[in-house]
Amino acid sequence: MLGPSIEVAIAGQDQLGETPLWCERNARLYWLDIERPKLQAFDPSTGAVERWSFNASYLGSHALTQCGKHLLALDTALHVFDRTTGDTQLLAQVEAETENRLNDGRCDAKGRFWVGTMDNALHRPNGALYRVDGAEVSPPIMNGIIVSNGIAFSPAGDRMYFTDTRRHQSWSFRFDPEAGTITDRHLFADYAQTGERPDGACVDVDGCLWTAFFAGGKIVRYTPEGAIDRKIALPVTNPTCLCFGGSDFKTLYITTSRKFLSAQQLAAEPLAGSVLAIEGAGQGLPENRFALPQTDHTDPTHIGGKL
Repeated sequence: MLGPSIEVAIAGQDQLGETPLWCERNARLYWLDIERPKLQAFDPSTGAVERWSFNASYLGSHALTQCGKHLLALDTALHVFDRTTGDTQLLAQVEAETENRLNDGRCDAKGRFWVGTMDNALHRPNGALYRVDGAEVSPPIMNGIIVSNGIAFSPAGDRMYFTDTRRHQSWSFRFDPEAGTITDRHLFADYAQTGERPDGACVDVDGCLWTAFFAGGKIVRYTPEGAIDRKIALPVTNPTCLCFGGSDFKTLYITTSRKFLSAQQLAAEPLAGSVLAIEGAGQGLPENRFALPQTDHTDPTHIGGKL
């Protein structure tokens, strides 16, 4: 125990741990190491961890699917991964831009996957936001993005959140769940003056938005109106993303990163790259799942393997 509420769920050394998702069907936490491309699974009942590696440069985000497979954002394309067979099938090429990669993504209640791209150099506005419906990728919905992040939907499904980490800003949109459209963009949180980096996000049952601050050593909860009502300091510099899990969705899991830390910092932060957990901070909701197209026109390949 590190303090009154923060625990180590999984001790590890992820280079860029990211995108924790709780699967209520098999009571496991899934998360990624983006830059050492791995999908990872944790069973809290036994402490067992499984890992699958992929032949790609980046594994930017993922989603649970309605049929039990995994949607993986490998480099600039989306693939469907079957954990039981190891088969990985190309679903859709989102971008051909070789200096970009896919980053944060999340499903809406209708099973569409919203995903953004980012500049690998972390300073050019090369990225965009896309909506993926089955195997169909929309034209760019939002352009001029440096690092796409923080995609989340309100419990009622009428609001979407989106962050550009390197612009240091988060936005809120009115979301039409039937049409799958976003309108009425407005600034939700602005850190352009301080240079703070809002990263991954999730919502709780109260409609509050939780955000991890990369290089900020904290997580923050916002009310739906954008007011900060809670800050929790963490024993690591680089928290990346968070989700609620457990049988009652009252365990807040937080992924972390070793990226950009010096040898001296790493020595001082033995938990960098681990997954942390906080009990009783709030309560979350089950993740929406991606709806795969009914007709599969792809051939299985083996670009992934169990470690």
